[in-house]
Amino acid sequence: MDDLNTNPIQNNIPDNNNPEEGNQGRNLPGKNIQPRISPITAAFIGLFGGFFLYQIVGGLLTLAVFGFDLKSAPAQSVRLMTMAGQILFILLPALIFAKWFYEDVTEIIRFRLPRWEEILLFTLGIVILTPLLQYYLSIQNYFINQWAISSPLIHSLKSSLDKLNDMVDKTYGSLLTVHTVFGGLLVIIVVAIVPAICEEVMFRGYIQRSFEFRLKPFWAALITAVFFGIYHFNPYGLLPLIGLGFYFGYAAYMSNSIAVPMSLHFFNNFTAVIFYFIFGQDDSLSSSVDKNFDLNSSLLILVALIFLFGVVMYLINKYYAKVKNA
Repeated sequence: MDDLNTNPIQNNIPDNNNPEEGNQGRNLPGKNIQPRISPITAAFIGLFGGFFLYQIVGGLLTLAVFGFDLKSAPAQSVRLMTMAGQILFILLPALIFAKWFYEDVTEIIRFRLPRWEEILLFTLGIVILTPLLQYYLSIQNYFINQWAISSPLIHSLKSSLDKLNDMVDKTYGSLLTVHTVFGGLLVIIVVAIVPAICEEVMFRGYIQRSFEFRLKPFWAALITAVFFGIYHFNPYGLLPLIGLGFYFGYAAYMSNSIAVPMSLHFFNNFTAVIFYFIFGQDDSLSSSVDKNFDLNSSLLILVALIFLFGVVMYLINKYYAKVKNA
C-alpha cells in the first residue's frame, strides 16, 4: 500500500518538509480539513478512550447490573447490554471525536456508497482470507503445542494463555447459544451487524483516518489493525485478527468507503455465527488442534490460498488503477 496511489480521494498527502502544509494536514480535493489537534494524538484518544469506555466503564456497568455470575444472567439481557455498549462506547465516541477534532464527520469516517464491483471484489478476498487465516491458525497452534511439550517455559506460558482463551470461549459461547428463532436473530444483530458498524466507524473510520494524516497508508492500516487485534483479547487469534483488520483497513483506504469494511466485517462475523449454530462450537480463534491434523497438507493448502488471495489483490489493484485512469 505504500506505493499505491490508485485512490483519487487520497492522493494529496501533506509534505512534512513544508510546515504550513504539515499544520493543515491532508488537503482533500474540495476540502480543507484542519485538525484541531495532532491527528496522531486524536487517533490515540480514540484508541484509549474507546478502550476505557467499552472495556472498563462498560464492564463495570455490566457487573453492576448482573453481578459477577454472568452465567446466571438472562442471556437476552446480556446481549442487549453488549449491543448498547458497542453503540454508546464505541460508535458514539468515534462520531463525537470526529466532530470535535475534524468537524467534517462525513469525510473522516468515509461515508460514501461504494460501487457493487468494489463490494464483490473485496468479498471475494474475504472468502479466501477467512480459510487462509484458519489454516494459518491451525499450523501456528500445532507448533505452539509441540514447543510446549519440549520447553517448560513455553508450557507455562501456554497454560496462562489457555486460561484467558477459555474465558473468551465461554463468554463467546454463552453469547451465541440460543434456543429460539428470535434469539438467533438477536445474536446476528449483536454479533454481526452492530460490531460491523460500530467497530469499523471507530477503527477504519476515525482511527485509521487520523493516522493517515501523518503516516503512509500502509502504516496507518497496520497500526490500526494491531490495536484492533489487541482489542479483542484473544491470545491465539491475535495474528489472524491483525491480518483481518489489515485487510479491512486496506479495503477502507482503497474504496474510500466505510461501507466496504463494514460489509466485510459483517460477512466474517455472520459466517462465524452460522457455523456456530450448525456445529455448536467455534474453534476459529482457539488453541485447539484437530486430532487428524496433517501438517504437510495444511501447509500446501495454506500456500494455495495465499496464491489465490494474491490473485484477488492483483485484481483489486488493477480495478482501482482502471478507475483512476478512466
